[in-house]
Amino acid sequence: MGKFSKLGFILATLGSSIGLGHIWRFPYMVGHNGGSAFVLLYLALTLSLGIAMLLVEMLIGNLGKKDVVSNYQILDPKRKKYYPFTSFFILGGPLILSFYAVVLGWVLYYLFVVTFDLPKDL
Repeated sequence: MGKFSKLGFILATLGSSIGLGHIWRFPYMVGHNGGSAFVLLYLALTLSLGIAMLLVEMLIGNLGKKDVVSNYQILDPKRKKYYPFTSFFILGGPLILSFYAVVLGWVLYYLFVVTFDLPKDL
């Protein structure tokens, strides 16, 4: 991997793990749950769970070298334990994309309103 592909991988991983929901809700959660103690606990849990999930996902993808459904077929040949969860991975992408499409619609609407419908006298 070159320098730019490593940077791209890191940025894509951070972008998919952080998300808009965390950015919007974080200030409320800090104020409601105790300030800096909450921030430290939140960071510790997010990092520990996030790193573990990232490593497992990368390991499954690296060992299987196939798509999601095929990798879970390799993990569970009898299709009893892990295979039913493949539909969550397949449907998860379009559901998240629909959420971001709505947020983008709001952003474009308010950008249009601010740009063209400003009051004439302040």
